[in-house]
Amino acid sequence: MVVGKFYPPHAGHHRLIDAAAAGCERVTVVVAPSRVESIPLELRLAWLRETHAATPWVRFVGVLDDTPVDYHDPAIWDAHCALFRSAAGDPVDAVYSSEAYGDELARRFSAVHVCVDPDRATVPVSGTAIRADPVAHWPHLAPPVRAWFTRRVVVAGAESTGTTTLARDLAAALRRRGGVWSNTRWVPEYGRELTAQKLAALRAVDPAATVSDVEWSPEDFVAVARAQNRAEDDAARDGAPILVCDTDSRVTQVWQERYLGAASPATVAAARLPDLYLLTDHAGVPFDDDGLRDGEHLREWMTGRFREVLGAAGVPVREVTGRPRTRLAAALAACDDLLARGWGLAPPLEARAGPGSGNAGPPDRVQFHLGR
Repeated sequence: MVVGKFYPPHAGHHRLIDAAAAGCERVTVVVAPSRVESIPLELRLAWLRETHAATPWVRFVGVLDDTPVDYHDPAIWDAHCALFRSAAGDPVDAVYSSEAYGDELARRFSAVHVCVDPDRATVPVSGTAIRADPVAHWPHLAPPVRAWFTRRVVVAGAESTGTTTLARDLAAALRRRGGVWSNTRWVPEYGRELTAQKLAALRAVDPAATVSDVEWSPEDFVAVARAQNRAEDDAARDGAPILVCDTDSRVTQVWQERYLGAASPATVAAARLPDLYLLTDHAGVPFDDDGLRDGEHLREWMTGRFREVLGAAGVPVREVTGRPRTRLAAALAACDDLLARGWGLAPPLEARAGPGSGNAGPPDRVQFHLGR
């Protein structure tokens, strides 16, 4: 059996689970957070199941554990262990941990205690350290956990207002910072790709067709929104702490209004919230008719509509104006402000200090193994 908060799961947890999988015929991982924590239990279970899918004899179960933490109170020990036994359901043969209290934990399960990397020499990380600074410990996070921690920055704006230029330049500027930032990615606008496909299909029949001949349906915009969401999620799994997106599913609503007069309920339902919007203004930006644009006369309306829709989303919106270099500087500053605000994760239950105790926090990497 493996027990811990996994707040969040990290490379140290994975090493212990892999050790259990290598040495045991059956492994049960009990994920036991308290209700005060910010990452939902079901999400942690999903992350762990995905990361350890290659070892199907490892199963993951969850239980909420709001019992106070006090390593010196036998009654509290009993309460915790009762929850663990109930969740695991099987006898425990061995306890693996990286903690000093692993001996007592094993004793209470009549199990063998195996202490693994207690000094964190092999995997120098902890959940506490990651919660304090995810960026500094980015390499210790598995792809699904990275995707959740990734800050998504969306560049939005009317036609030919420099959104793609800014998205590309912003991702490139972040990559130049090196380290974990060297893999900063940006997600192109799927709606533009679909427009090109539709126009190409028309020109295969009528070579004189233009973008004004392209027809749109409500289903097209739902498809665009969903494709944009999928592309973001895929890119966030193996990128840097910031993902730059050239439009998003919420911005798609405004484009549907522009072409069909209103956003459909399905398109609205597909919309998600990023962490920051960068809105490009049309003022002072020449219209570049590249063959896929036909809305020069609507740019002022779209800029105003974006202000309304994005402003009501409940996330920060930073308008960027001026020359490309000025816009990029403003965008980088907005990203740095976003990172400076941190992730706001609630602290876990604190451990009660007992007589002579130096404990300052609850168990973070406790591991039990079932069945040898």
